[in-house]
Amino acid sequence: MGKLYLVPTPVGNLEDITLRALRLLKEADFIMAEDTRTSGILLNHYEIKNKLIPYHKFNEHQQVAHYADMVAAAKSAVLISDAGTPGISDPGYLLVKQCIQNDIEVECLPGATAFVPALINSGFANDRFCFEGFLPQKKGRQKRIEAVRNEERAMIFYESPYRLLKALEQFAEAFGPDRMVCVSREISKIHEENYRGTISEAITHFTETGVKGEIVIVVEGNKTRDKGADEEN
Repeated sequence: MGKLYLVPTPVGNLEDITLRALRLLKEADFIMAEDTRTSGILLNHYEIKNKLIPYHKFNEHQQVAHYADMVAAAKSAVLISDAGTPGISDPGYLLVKQCIQNDIEVECLPGATAFVPALINSGFANDRFCFEGFLPQKKGRQKRIEAVRNEERAMIFYESPYRLLKALEQFAEAFGPDRMVCVSREISKIHEENYRGTISEAITHFTETGVKGEIVIVVEGNKTRDKGADEEN
């Protein structure tokens, strides 16, 4: 019976990978990758020659049982995403679930993920936080935002640079324009930016400067309490 390893890969700087991750990428029977072209850049950088198999969101639901059978038949297999930890807003969850159901051992290595440095760089209280990942592009987007309107923990969102301003405008409406926010982009890359300010200030900033790169938005939690509905006198 084979074993599935979920291996985090750098979100920006190619040096942000562990020695163990590199060893497993070399030794595995094959590597399942979200985008073989993107992953090929990383493997070429470290002179790793291994079999790459496409595993992305477009074939995940239809082929997950087949991929689990492939893992079972191998000694070891690795799953990687374009960047960060597989399964966190990236393909992987369904394969992990299928492998567990099939009594296939699964192990996820610790490593790179975008939201942790973004949360810490925000300067907001981070002993408790709420990870929301990507908002729906259209249907259900407003409903998801409304669901966390009164959230007291810091909230973390992933967003495309093409929808950043739309997200900030929706956040201003739901959370108020004066709520503090930190927008992190290009984490661990040369042009990394962590913009901190109110939501309205962030809208002005990115309207004037433009938006490039992958985005993580951290919204400070609601510090005001409406105790009327919760307290009993």
